[in-house]
Amino acid sequence: MSHNSRMTSPPADGGVAAPEATAATAAPIVFEQPLNERMRSFLRVDFLYNQASFHHQSPSHWGSRAAVASLLDILAITTRADIRADVLKELERQVSLLNEFQSRPGVDQARLRTVVSNLLRLRADVLACGTAFLQPLKDSEFLAAIRHRSAIPGGTCEFDLPDYYFWLSQPAELRNETFAKWLSMLRPLCDAIAELLWLTRQSGRPRTEIAHGGVYHITFDRDAPVQLMRIALPADSSIFPEISGSHYRSSIRFVTWSGPPNRPRQAEGDISFEITCCT
Repeated sequence: MSHNSRMTSPPADGGVAAPEATAATAAPIVFEQPLNERMRSFLRVDFLYNQASFHHQSPSHWGSRAAVASLLDILAITTRADIRADVLKELERQVSLLNEFQSRPGVDQARLRTVVSNLLRLRADVLACGTAFLQPLKDSEFLAAIRHRSAIPGGTCEFDLPDYYFWLSQPAELRNETFAKWLSMLRPLCDAIAELLWLTRQSGRPRTEIAHGGVYHITFDRDAPVQLMRIALPADSSIFPEISGSHYRSSIRFVTWSGPPNRPRQAEGDISFEITCCT
């Protein structure tokens, strides 16, 4: 995916930023919480698309299996909701917001034009796909059989789906060529979502807060709805947040990680953290 307007890149998984770094220079871990259904769907689709793209590069049949599973999950989300319409609405909203900055002093006009131009290009690509752009994937009997059998534990074994096993046994180049065609049908939508998520993340300004006794409550301004909340903690803190609430108010409870065998427990004392509210 190419996003020329970006200065930085969002986390590949759409949720937790985990950069490769030494312990001494490790960047904070960022936990993201969507505050409306649209943002929740965008984050899930972006996560699944990146996962599919990653496994698509693997030459093994296990990589192909994982890529197909991610593809089917995206189809499940887009079948339940009109993601395309939501993307077009959000693109229009972002273009309108950015156009308001044109008359403000101190704005980098060249960069602003680049961002707006990129959004308009993405909108044109999504519009050009039409409303039935995913129909070939939904009508595929091959994918439908895999989706049906995937609901059964181990249901995609070779004896359950011999045609799937045959396809997985083909050379990696042939499998990659087929999957690339499937992925290309999703690319305009997923590229637009990735850009919208980047813009949303850029809209917030981080600030440091204190969770007294490990608990923090926040009420949002109803005149400026928050779509996404980001919580940053030091990578070596052994603490993570549990977030509940809505776009009106949310509660953050910090708990201590003590390993998979043990139940996380309430963090003690006051916790300093960084919060970013993105509109």
